[in-house]
Amino acid sequence: MTPSSESSDSSRTGASIWDFPNPLLHPIIFLYFLYQTSPPSSSPLAPSPSTHLTRPRIAVIGAGITGVTSAAHCIGHGFDVMLFETGTDADSALGGIWSRVNRMGRGVCAIGTCGEAKVPGIEGMDRFKGEVHHSSKLTGRCEVKAKTMVVIGGGASAVEALEYANEQGANKVYVLARSEKWIIPRNPVWNMLLALNIFGQETFLSRIPELFLRKMFYRDLEDLAPAGKGLFTDTPMVNSDIMEKLRSNKAEWIRCDIEKFTEDGVQINRREKGVPSGGPGKQEVIKGDVVVMATGFARPKLDFLPKTCFDKPYDPPNWYLQTFPPNHPSISCINCTYMNAIGTVGNWHIGIYTRILLMFLVDPLTRPSPFWMRRWIDMTRFLKMASPVGPFEFFTYLELIWWFTFCVAFNPFRWKWALFVFFGLGFVLPARVVEAEDRVRSGLGVREDEASGEDVGFSI
Repeated sequence: MTPSSESSDSSRTGASIWDFPNPLLHPIIFLYFLYQTSPPSSSPLAPSPSTHLTRPRIAVIGAGITGVTSAAHCIGHGFDVMLFETGTDADSALGGIWSRVNRMGRGVCAIGTCGEAKVPGIEGMDRFKGEVHHSSKLTGRCEVKAKTMVVIGGGASAVEALEYANEQGANKVYVLARSEKWIIPRNPVWNMLLALNIFGQETFLSRIPELFLRKMFYRDLEDLAPAGKGLFTDTPMVNSDIMEKLRSNKAEWIRCDIEKFTEDGVQINRREKGVPSGGPGKQEVIKGDVVVMATGFARPKLDFLPKTCFDKPYDPPNWYLQTFPPNHPSISCINCTYMNAIGTVGNWHIGIYTRILLMFLVDPLTRPSPFWMRRWIDMTRFLKMASPVGPFEFFTYLELIWWFTFCVAFNPFRWKWALFVFFGLGFVLPARVVEAEDRVRSGLGVREDEASGEDVGFSI
């Protein structure tokens, strides 16, 4: 899985024993499933309704999985939380929320990366005699039994549409993909090995896993593997069944450009492997009864945040740990600035990001100054200067662990928080140390920017 495909703890613990792999045939995968379905030790217990929460109040903007998970961690560690979600009235709209968050002084932005569904206008769409649906609105609305489905798009949404069509008994599915993406098996061993690329970028060693994928996973369908596009440049699609569907002729994956709709299908320009989008190809019409627009979603805007969060060249996703704006250590935009990654865990990183924010709020001497936050960003840019994509446009989970480890290890005042940050353990002891420090440091570590009056860090 990737960080953008989060899974809540409640969904994991609902697995049936019959879903588990055979421990004798697949011992590693069995242990992985056992870990995934066990109660997470890093998740704090919710306080009783009568508990008086005395720590700083935190605004969480966005009530999706990321927002609710972050709020649960904050509440479990004794922080008061106000959870905001978009609505129809002016008071709940995001543009009006920030003034209220400003008064609270700290917040988690968890609006995610998927906003409104994108449905591009394509010539002739109004002349098509069949149905047209967005991939997010299939269940209960799209009947495809014994029909031919045409899917426009080649990303994760296209794979989900393909699975939906197969479950509903479609005769045939055509996936029309303009761009190329890697497909990797849904296997924890494969996923963990790929996530162990600590460089977080394409290197000469990347040819090894790419070769194994072509020969062991794609096999006779090696032509579908991207040409000239590295595995560690984009989020791959994670699906083990798609190859069997293609081999059984229930589905066909077509590399092409979309030209227009016709009355009975979609006119395309079919391209051979290695030919870029817009290049020469063969014109043909793919006939279908239903067309699914797997064209993704518009990314929600972060423009409700303070303008200083977007000062170039430190604008998102070029932030401290990718989530903290350099001028605002009291704001964490978890999963909002995410672009591409390879990982093995769903919401594990949400807890760590949230606990780093809590550490910054409780212990001023751990809170980095804008200068040091920018130096970390510059260092990451230097380390990934050879990457074919931007330094924060792709990462692996091992690189993410390196980010977290460096963050804690670089500042000695954060060492006492290590167990809390990584495992959610031992909040009380470092918090009491901070209380003792408060009596002698006379406000050291807490200051406001002279120009803006905003809370900024003072430490390294």
